[in-house]
Amino acid sequence: MHSFETPRLFFFAYIDQKPAYELTMAFTIRQLQYFVAVAERGSVSGAAHALSISQSAVTEAIKDMESDLGVSLFDRHPRGLNITHKGHQFLRHATAILSSISDARRALSDVEETVEGTLHLGVTSLVAGYVLSDILARYRRANPSVKVSAAEDNGEYLEHLLIGGELDVAVMVISNLRDRMALQSEILEVSPYKLWLPLGHVLSTAMSVSLSDVLKEPLIMLTVDEIEEATIKLLGALGTRPNVAFRTRSVEAVRSLVATGAGVALLPDLVYRPWSLEGDRIESRDVSASLPVVQVGVVWRRGSALSRAARDFIGVAQAQRMAR
Repeated sequence: MHSFETPRLFFFAYIDQKPAYELTMAFTIRQLQYFVAVAERGSVSGAAHALSISQSAVTEAIKDMESDLGVSLFDRHPRGLNITHKGHQFLRHATAILSSISDARRALSDVEETVEGTLHLGVTSLVAGYVLSDILARYRRANPSVKVSAAEDNGEYLEHLLIGGELDVAVMVISNLRDRMALQSEILEVSPYKLWLPLGHVLSTAMSVSLSDVLKEPLIMLTVDEIEEATIKLLGALGTRPNVAFRTRSVEAVRSLVATGAGVALLPDLVYRPWSLEGDRIESRDVSASLPVVQVGVVWRRGSALSRAARDFIGVAQAQRMAR
């Protein structure tokens, strides 16, 4: 087992893509892993628990990285940490670095023949840009000779295509998978619902936000992957229909509308980002109720003779889950 402590990364980085100044940075791969873990879990304690290390080790790693980078990666508050705008930008690069390292190790250990052929892939709208993109990038690097044909559609239609043999595999929301007898699935990510709020909203200061509090607010509703049905069913249990101010199929539109104060949103945490495209801050809060979770998984037809290309895709998806 090779230690991750020894290698150090030296490179030039441009903050905000503006070459106003250059920073020479040196930090370990392990520190990158700690940073990504804190960013994903929103607290040092959560990252330390997931990594099975001490909180002090995580705290020290983050401080060292902030010193190297010359920017604050997180804003500290009593409930944990919020990633800063600079930290969110750096997170994309840190994730890509760790993914490339994993790919390099996999390439060195893989002595099998080159995989060729075509992979017919399906994806639902919600996960296309938040789960599939990383998996597909890793798959293409590992299997450059495979032609990937991808189709985006709703879950019900993708199930139909999988059962009919028109798709090899799909990455989709599987919380409400309809035909579990004909389809086999493996969970890649479980994401709880969170409340999205504009910066400074009165509910952002509450120790606990209730569903009755949410009902009093105008709601920005995302209408893809059964999110609207699940949200209305959840809030309808209180006996009142939510006050839907805007319906959209675009997550970015939800972000912009919430950030500018047009309403609040209940959405899976996997699509949360702390900034809108316009650079406005978005807060995320837990709700003191038993909210549903969204399960994202890889799905294929049960009992089918999968091609090597499809088997490799499932393997890459599984490895991506372990990396997270």
